[in-house]
Amino acid sequence: MSAPTPFQPPPRTWLNKFRDAFVGVYLGVAGQSSFLVHGLAFLAVLVLGVVLHIAAWEWAAVLIVSGLVFTLELVNSALENLARSITVNHDLHIDRALKIASAAVLAAAGVAILIGLIIFGPPLWQLVS
Repeated sequence: MSAPTPFQPPPRTWLNKFRDAFVGVYLGVAGQSSFLVHGLAFLAVLVLGVVLHIAAWEWAAVLIVSGLVFTLELVNSALENLARSITVNHDLHIDRALKIASAAVLAAAGVAILIGLIIFGPPLWQLVS
């Protein structure tokens, strides 16, 4: 009896890789209310940045932390999907992993808020005072 042949996926083109990535974005975002909240906050930050004419380095900081929040939210969604595929029963280790992934999103959002306060705080304070 011969050993089973390991699975060898067919070679993928760059076009297929990008298609899979965009499908992954859709799958990660679909049905996740967190993305709506992050998306609305991001839209507000973009509008505020245009209105306040923030500098290029400030745009870079805003885009980096916003991208980090969205990226970690996608990773969190991926872990949630993977956890559902492993078991429908409560598992302490999976529960902890999901909570840690959620904490990563929270930490990134917290940093994004701090950077937003640093960038938008002074000009907004000047407008109201």
